[in-house]
Amino acid sequence: MKIVIPGGTGQVGTVLKRALSAAGHEVVVLSRRPRRPGEVPWDGATLGPWVREIDGSDLVVNLAGRSVNCRYTPANLREMMDSRVHSARVVGEAIATAARPPRVWLQMSTATVYAHRFDAPNDEATGVIGGTEPDVPAYWSYSVDIAKAWERELETAGTPRTRKVALRAAMVMSPDRGGVLDVLLRLSRLGLGGPVAGGAQYVSWIHEHDFVRAVEFLAARDDIAGAVNLAAPAPLPHRAFMRALRTACGVPVGLPATRWMAEAGAFVLRSDTELLLKSRRVVPGRLLDAGFAFDHPDWPDAADDLVRRLRGRRADH
Repeated sequence: MKIVIPGGTGQVGTVLKRALSAAGHEVVVLSRRPRRPGEVPWDGATLGPWVREIDGSDLVVNLAGRSVNCRYTPANLREMMDSRVHSARVVGEAIATAARPPRVWLQMSTATVYAHRFDAPNDEATGVIGGTEPDVPAYWSYSVDIAKAWERELETAGTPRTRKVALRAAMVMSPDRGGVLDVLLRLSRLGLGGPVAGGAQYVSWIHEHDFVRAVEFLAARDDIAGAVNLAAPAPLPHRAFMRALRTACGVPVGLPATRWMAEAGAFVLRSDTELLLKSRRVVPGRLLDAGFAFDHPDWPDAADDLVRRLRGRRADH
């Protein structure tokens, strides 16, 4: 297949390109700053010569959007919104005008669309969309607004010959440098991998191999459209999540952090505490109902695998 990945130079795009190229597919990445073979320039907002890559392709996986690993200032939140909405809109325009449009458009979304909650898991059928929860920072609702606007562009795009799926993805765990696992491991090795603000908030995640397999599964299943949760079936509280990660990397102790300590640490790291404090209890109802079987459904096993592979990579170098 020919697969086009707009915004495919980040961690998730690297995971996808590596796996899909290894499987023998032709993979083209659309990037604002192309540097490698197979990367084609685009601006993420307007039609240009890059649309030739869409025309005649089999699958588009749009990952474009400003990283959420930043301070949630008004300017950064606006850039998160605009980069996602504009890129999804222009991908839809490219597909709509293609003589031979792709069969499938998988549009990245986020599990953050669901409410901050502890009482029950969020699946696609019964999950509670966030934005109105009491006792959470007001700006958290903007993250939900971003997700809604992102998915709205997908839904309203005039692409009748292309099946559309919104990927409500949890954190994709891979051993790549700069990814979320890399950050968590560095904190753990510094002794800072304990529970944050009590650690009762749920963490939803997915192993990189299951993420790739889910993308392949959704591309092949002509009967699935709309929103699909890409998350392992066993989200767990932050305290248990970090305990399993510390066990995998052989760190016996992780100091707990209060909310204000997390705020201070996030400020130093130029990140935001929503990534740590929001309870994302998301489960993959539609994938499981469709018969998808996870290779890594449980976090302790997944953490062991990821840490072992990370150490193997470093040993090779």
